[in-house]
Amino acid sequence: MKIICISDTHIENGNKKLPDVLIRALEGADLILHAGDITSLAVIDELKAYAPVEAVAGNMDGFDVAEKLPEKTIIQAGRFRIGLVHGGGSVRDLEERVVRMFRHDGVDCIVYGHSHRANIENRDGVLLVNPGSPTDRVHAKENSYAVITDNEELNAEIIKI
Repeated sequence: MKIICISDTHIENGNKKLPDVLIRALEGADLILHAGDITSLAVIDELKAYAPVEAVAGNMDGFDVAEKLPEKTIIQAGRFRIGLVHGGGSVRDLEERVVRMFRHDGVDCIVYGHSHRANIENRDGVLLVNPGSPTDRVHAKENSYAVITDNEELNAEIIKI
């Protein structure tokens, strides 16, 4: 299974678009995860043209997005459980807070966003994946997205754009 993970697209009123390199990657996806700050539900509709989409609302999402999407969800991807959340608040302790949000949920992986900084790490047997942002460089040197593959175990890779 190939899961494309994105976050913090911040696309509204047509002022940005998803990068072509990301669109090409979406063509081979089995599942797409969006970790919030979508700002326009049209982005979800665009992503659904490539693969099933799971998404959560972020702190910059308006009422229209927040009423349609949860703040946190758990996705069963094959034999793995993936927690999906935006994050929010200070970026200093972001990883600790997202881990706490899923501490009783038995997840194998947590995909989160908010900081716009790509990150992959393992904390106490849980794979943490922040795909960064494919469209916005606030707090980040480059745009990025992540790819998660599941073979015998979950593997994640950051793709810099």
